[in-house]
Amino acid sequence: MSTLVLQQAQQHARALWHLTKPRVVSLIVFCAVIGMFLASSGLPDWRVVLPATLGIALVAGSAAMVNCLVERTIDASMRRTAWRASARGELDPVEILVVALTAGGLGMALLVALVNPLTAWLTFGTFVGYAIVYTLLLKPNTPQNIVIGGASGAMPPVLGWAAVNGEIGATALVLFLIIYTWTPPHFWALALYRRDDYRAAGLPMLPVTHGERFTTLSVLLYTWLLAAVTLLPVALGEAGCLYLVLALGLNARFLYLAGRLHRQYADALARLTFLWSIWYLTWLFAALLLDHYLFIPVS
Repeated sequence: MSTLVLQQAQQHARALWHLTKPRVVSLIVFCAVIGMFLASSGLPDWRVVLPATLGIALVAGSAAMVNCLVERTIDASMRRTAWRASARGELDPVEILVVALTAGGLGMALLVALVNPLTAWLTFGTFVGYAIVYTLLLKPNTPQNIVIGGASGAMPPVLGWAAVNGEIGATALVLFLIIYTWTPPHFWALALYRRDDYRAAGLPMLPVTHGERFTTLSVLLYTWLLAAVTLLPVALGEAGCLYLVLALGLNARFLYLAGRLHRQYADALARLTFLWSIWYLTWLFAALLLDHYLFIPVS
């Protein structure tokens, strides 16, 4: 009997854990930590890094849970999300809300007590931007939802920078701009091969409202814009030769996929472009970090 209870408790905990969107949160935390390291000339103080990382992760997970709670009916109509416990009605909505607010409150307390008020307020603003503005207002009402709402998703490196320096620097804004410009081609690639899901859910995603051809052109144009934006750290003297070489290579691959997607669309190619975009951002920020400690000026 005790073994059965333990298994049920583990399944329950696992169901709650999946509502935090751990893969998304891991990318958020990764970008925030990169921001912390880039904000420091040496190694950042671990007494700031640890609570800042945990606090940001908790608030991000909280926002994801609120998103799943609000969209549980929509999720139930989409193959990609129908498996979530919130969509299947396996978890009490009140319990989800309590756990989400508890996690978010704990994260905010860590940021206020052990980091600084600016990081706490920026993180809270990011929570509101995603869980409320994007989820409730933008996503169900405009095909430009991801463009406008992408501002909250682009905040992690700014949060990391503010955690270490207690201010928002020009480099932090460039990092914000990189993720903000990356978000539309990343998300629209997903929306293209999942457009039937979004259509069934009644969500005005770009492939549903404007069609495949318009969306693939938008992906291509935003990818060109992204390629230009990623050169700003070099232009501003904040990154050197190593980052430049790696960024050019990563951009070439992304542009190749986006161009091919526009010329000869296929769902499999859209999925490949989406998956590549995740690795692209990961490697781009890793390149920034590596270059930060092995800086060689571009002559």
